[in-house]
Amino acid sequence: MQSINRRKFLGSSIAAGGLLGAGAAIPAWARGGNMNGATIRQGFDEVSGRNIDLTIARGPVTVQGRRGMGVAVNGSVPGPLVRLKEGAAVNLNVHNALDEDSSIHWHGLLVPFQFDGVPGVSFPGIKPGQTFTYEMPALRQAGTYWWHSHSGLQEQAGHYGPIIVDPAGPDPVQADYDYVMLLSEFTPMHPHTIMAKLKKGEAYFNYQQRTLTDGYPLTGEERRMWAEMRMMPTDISDVSGSTYTYLANGHGPKEGLEYLFARGKRVRIRVINGSAMTFFNVRIPGMKFWVVAADGLNVRPVEVEEFQIGTAETYDIVVEPTGEAHTIVAESMDRSGMALATLASRPGARAPVPALRDPPLLTMADMGMNHGGGDMAGMDPGMDHSAMGHGTEPSGEMSMSGMDMRDTSLLPPDVKVGPGVDMVAMNPVDRMGDPGIGLDKVPHKVLTYKDLVALEPNDDLRTPSRQMEIHLTGNMERYMWSFDGKKFSAVSDEPIRFAYNERVRIKLVNDTMMAHPIHLHGHFFELVNGAPADRQPQKHTIIVQPGGSAQFDLTADEPGDWAFHCHLLYHMHAGMFQIVTVADRAGQPDVKRVGESG
Repeated sequence: MQSINRRKFLGSSIAAGGLLGAGAAIPAWARGGNMNGATIRQGFDEVSGRNIDLTIARGPVTVQGRRGMGVAVNGSVPGPLVRLKEGAAVNLNVHNALDEDSSIHWHGLLVPFQFDGVPGVSFPGIKPGQTFTYEMPALRQAGTYWWHSHSGLQEQAGHYGPIIVDPAGPDPVQADYDYVMLLSEFTPMHPHTIMAKLKKGEAYFNYQQRTLTDGYPLTGEERRMWAEMRMMPTDISDVSGSTYTYLANGHGPKEGLEYLFARGKRVRIRVINGSAMTFFNVRIPGMKFWVVAADGLNVRPVEVEEFQIGTAETYDIVVEPTGEAHTIVAESMDRSGMALATLASRPGARAPVPALRDPPLLTMADMGMNHGGGDMAGMDPGMDHSAMGHGTEPSGEMSMSGMDMRDTSLLPPDVKVGPGVDMVAMNPVDRMGDPGIGLDKVPHKVLTYKDLVALEPNDDLRTPSRQMEIHLTGNMERYMWSFDGKKFSAVSDEPIRFAYNERVRIKLVNDTMMAHPIHLHGHFFELVNGAPADRQPQKHTIIVQPGGSAQFDLTADEPGDWAFHCHLLYHMHAGMFQIVTVADRAGQPDVKRVGESG
């Protein structure tokens, strides 16, 4: 790979493949920073070819009668499906017609770092009125991916879209129909207003609080415990269906998204979680289906009836519909709403839509106490509580006084202890076999990471030369999020460094009570999930369950500076973001960067 002077690159306003002046060709409807009153279209078109033009602009959008302002690409939310070919090169000309800087990150694509699209890390960003050309060399992969803004909070406003890279040869996944289901959210509330409300009160959007009169009241001891934790057992999602309308391909659940099929045929659905803040539980009631790819890469087919998809993950499924119609349900993890689509044998055919299931409750495992799980609001009375360091009070209530979930002495010395850390997982264990919050007691098979096995053997079978432990830390009440207790603003000049082609085992430990989807740019890593070493599945995004841990093996073979962050947009914006620097073959050191990433 040609050596690149990154300081010179980032400091320049005009770079290779880069920024053109305001006179560059921008569609007339997009000039002036808006869509001249035109309403943003729901759904997306498809673009392909050697040169692709994408224009970012702002305009009004309406979803199920709710109106707001959105950020559209080529006039629609989501933006167009970018269809590419494995082995082919492409130039993507991105025109910024906004009145603020913008960008596009090609989520999951292996590209030179200067075209990864993260302002302040890999390029300066795209100024208003300018055009940046992302010069993609011959693509080295096939599969399902997506793109989105990495500037400010534009992703929440609609700046995202799907990618399909068709394989150069035969596709091992054979299907008669091939559809995309891009999950996301719509809100008329400005993203910065959402962020401000979360900073003032992290439970602002949680309408599923417990009360004395609900169906699962807390005991006095349990209330004291949760008060000490400064949260509720129903605190599953930061932003919920009270604010969001959940979308499938830009359509609300009442807007009738259909996928047509003929009976007896196989349907492939590429499920992409392009949301800002939502985990979805995806199922087709009464139907089994096969998961055939994870984060774009093929896996051995796994037959399931449901899977949880974290923000920024993708799963390809294959289903053989048998009825006249089947409902595809993407229920938010906190069960405050759902996105819907219909597999229809004819236009207008419909199947029943199930009611929302009861909201899930956080468990002892989510507190980082591996004592067999169970609801915190109704723990097993037969459990050996003395072994947990707590007993029973005269009232018969369980005493949790022996536990201190803020005991920072349990943390390694490289974790910065301060106001940004308000909880420590007491006994974090590997939770890669968990199906996800709220899915451990459903009566059907749910996908877990331990089910995933790579379809093709991995190239690098070396034993990792070292291990690294990174803690996911936060203070929920203050809405502070970080890695190892340090926000991005405090570590922007202290990246995580890897030597070129170094093989490292990384352990992520979640000291918070929220699930975090952690994404590494520019690389795939292998899940340490119990699969044979040569068949460990590769992903670019991994969910780390509350109070638990997850491990992956990384071969650092993509030189450059890469973002590493939680993909919950407001967590990233609040500080759970880092930079990974991979030296090139000559061992070129890291350089000073420009600005901060959004």
